[in-house]
Amino acid sequence: MNTVTPSDIDSSTAQNFSTLVELLRWRALQQPEKVAYTFLIDGKKEGSQLTYAQLDRQARAIAALLQQHNARGERALLLYPQGLEVIAAFCGCLYAGTIAIPVPPPEAGRLKRTLPRLQAIAKDAQASLVLTTSGILSLVEEYDEKIPEFQAMSWIDTEQVDLSLAETWQDPAVTSDMLAYLQYTSGSTSTPKGVMLSHSNVMFHSANLQKACGYTPDSVTVAWMPYFHDYGLVEGLIQPLYNGIPCYVMSPFAFIKRPFHWLQAISRYKVTHSQGPNFAYDQCVRRITPEQRATLDLSSWRAAGNAAEPINPQVMESFYETFAPSGFQWNAFCPAYGLAEATLLVSFSAQTATPVLCNLDPAALEKNRIVPASKDQDIVRTVVGCGTKVCDTKIAIVHPEKFTRCAADEVGEIWVSDPSVAHGYWQRPEESERTFRARIADTGEGPFLRTGDLGFLKDGELFITGRIKDLIIIRGTNHYPQDIEWTVQESHAALRPEHGAAFSVMVNGEERLVIVQEVERHTQNLDTNEVMGAIRQVVSEQHELQVYAVVLVKPGSILKTSSGKIQRQGCRAAFLAGSLDVVADWSENPQATAKFQSLKGEVESLLQKVQTPK
Repeated sequence: MNTVTPSDIDSSTAQNFSTLVELLRWRALQQPEKVAYTFLIDGKKEGSQLTYAQLDRQARAIAALLQQHNARGERALLLYPQGLEVIAAFCGCLYAGTIAIPVPPPEAGRLKRTLPRLQAIAKDAQASLVLTTSGILSLVEEYDEKIPEFQAMSWIDTEQVDLSLAETWQDPAVTSDMLAYLQYTSGSTSTPKGVMLSHSNVMFHSANLQKACGYTPDSVTVAWMPYFHDYGLVEGLIQPLYNGIPCYVMSPFAFIKRPFHWLQAISRYKVTHSQGPNFAYDQCVRRITPEQRATLDLSSWRAAGNAAEPINPQVMESFYETFAPSGFQWNAFCPAYGLAEATLLVSFSAQTATPVLCNLDPAALEKNRIVPASKDQDIVRTVVGCGTKVCDTKIAIVHPEKFTRCAADEVGEIWVSDPSVAHGYWQRPEESERTFRARIADTGEGPFLRTGDLGFLKDGELFITGRIKDLIIIRGTNHYPQDIEWTVQESHAALRPEHGAAFSVMVNGEERLVIVQEVERHTQNLDTNEVMGAIRQVVSEQHELQVYAVVLVKPGSILKTSSGKIQRQGCRAAFLAGSLDVVADWSENPQATAKFQSLKGEVESLLQKVQTPK
């Protein structure tokens, strides 16, 4: 390990270090009593804390135990409730040269739904170790004999690790090119993909985030997004360690239960940086009462990150209008775009910049052309800018089939080149070659990471329009599912925001539009025919599309990834299989719909691929 003295580095920067191990060791020696993390019980009451010295000692003790298992280079699953234990376990893996794999923990009452993905990840990564708690150990105990992958791994309860082991820790001489962790991407359980991220990726990207996101020695953060999601891990937990600033940690369940506690923590601790996806801001608007809002002071919040799912401009505007009296400023919004394959962020809106909203002609957008909407247009598509490139990141907009650069007024696939881009997918050389080493056909420029996302650049601002795989093409015209879903959810108060899916199915050789939408809980005496009629009408008016089928389903029916993104292909498979938990449905051709559902046996294998491992 390289030796760095206090005179070599300012306490607010870590750019002289090449690994997270070097960085934390330095902080433990030079800032031992400084509190790094504080856990908020139920998102409200202060619980346990970790100073840099305590975190370093716990990490060394865990690492020493891993060294007894000869775990250098081995893969270890991290199974924890959100809290400080997972931070110590993650750092313990780094200290041992063990490749950490943050994964969603199994949940009581939902084991049959959560265990298959865990099993698939363990198999794909060939994990030999699990770091966890006694509570989770007892939860999965009965399944141990039924799942071969579980039996093959050594399970370690890190709550029971003797801290005196820290004195036996041996420096593993971790280098910057060594893998730090695998970030498993959201998607179907049968094909989990582990993004390989090195210390170099993380340190380079953290330095970029420090600059792009405007972190200073006075910054304070609150993190509630899951540790197994790239947004929650990198900006939520790693970035505060890199910056040397205090971080208050909440459970995602605490946020879901009471969104007020997120904003209350921001107000109480004068937080400057905190992030959430679009739905989090929507929940705050819908569920925080006027009485609660009156107690908040959000004037310290300089960077309200918004990423991880499509950004709805109406949600941004509603949040601002609702919380401006509490001190929230419009330019505090920092829309961003990123993905695990690029460590985290590709673009970010600077604190000093006003969020950019671009009003486009929808007819042109459907043909992949960028045409500003005229002032007298009744129907426009408003797209939120996701900021400018993070530092020196190279972004290209490329035709996804021709591999040539798009014209300035065209939508194309977003390609990215930067030292933050990961090494590839674990044990998937062919897919890594296709995704991480693409080149522009006519110039040979590259390599680029293919993101699979569609968008465009305008005056340096990056705009995201959708995912290639989710794009709905009807009669040669492109339609973005999130636009249709947002339209649907605004059509009636009984429909749950962020809990619907729009997709197409083939009917008599033609692609037709299907809407699957959850209704709100405790909705009584609901006139479902009125609701479905409203959906068909608003989609026709706003998108000039005829809906083929509408299915209203019970809460919890819409399939989502671990990070909360809609699994549209999974919903499509469930529709075709007739396995949706239906409240009411309508179809232009009920006989054809019945025929779809009679094909359950033929499509069951597709549904199996989405929901269970091979």
